[in-house]
Amino acid sequence: MAIVLTLISVIAGGLLAYVNKVTEGPIKEINEKTLAQGLAEVLNANTANVTKQDTLRDEKGALTAIVYTTDAGTAVLSNDANGFGGTLGVLVGFDESGVIKGYKVMETHETPGLGVKADFWFKENQGDKKSKIVGLNPGEQELSVTKDDGQIDAITASTITSRAFLRAVNAAYKAYKGSESDAASGATTQATEKKYCGKCEKEGEAHACAHHKNGEACAHGESDKCCKE
Repeated sequence: MAIVLTLISVIAGGLLAYVNKVTEGPIKEINEKTLAQGLAEVLNANTANVTKQDTLRDEKGALTAIVYTTDAGTAVLSNDANGFGGTLGVLVGFDESGVIKGYKVMETHETPGLGVKADFWFKENQGDKKSKIVGLNPGEQELSVTKDDGQIDAITASTITSRAFLRAVNAAYKAYKGSESDAASGATTQATEKKYCGKCEKEGEAHACAHHKNGEACAHGESDKCCKE
């Protein structure tokens, strides 16, 4: 019986690996197509070809934003982990002065009929609701809902989602301005961000870490080793 169960497990594992391998390419292609369409949409362009991509992470190595520089302008994908249903990912396009040209919700787990309205709610004023963020510059006034003494009317019955959405947009603006500063100074985001291996992130230790090579920083590349600052 044990041998039979082992064989079943091995066969099942092999089939799963095969399916993952077969679907990996098509899934990647779909994701790339979705991103390309999103970039063009938020930048009000027919196409937007990426010429540079900067990935931003927090001090623990968690992804916070991706800045896409394209031949049609700059857009930022920003995530907020505290939506009503979980992570809310928003792609925001900016003009050269920081004014919002457009946005697209790229990831959502919000309530159907309520929080999912973020996909369109903030593109135009909804009746007598002042919900439109397109055309605003978060650098002039940070975006927030009227319940927090802000200027944007929240989605009806979805204040938590609205707050998460606007936090993501504000963070996208800050990432955009940060990438501009890096470009002007000649610095690179990749060079200044801190990377953390799995063990470091789990234990919350800063670099250089005490649990490898007597506190010396290790070359990055293996998941059980520390990386350089």
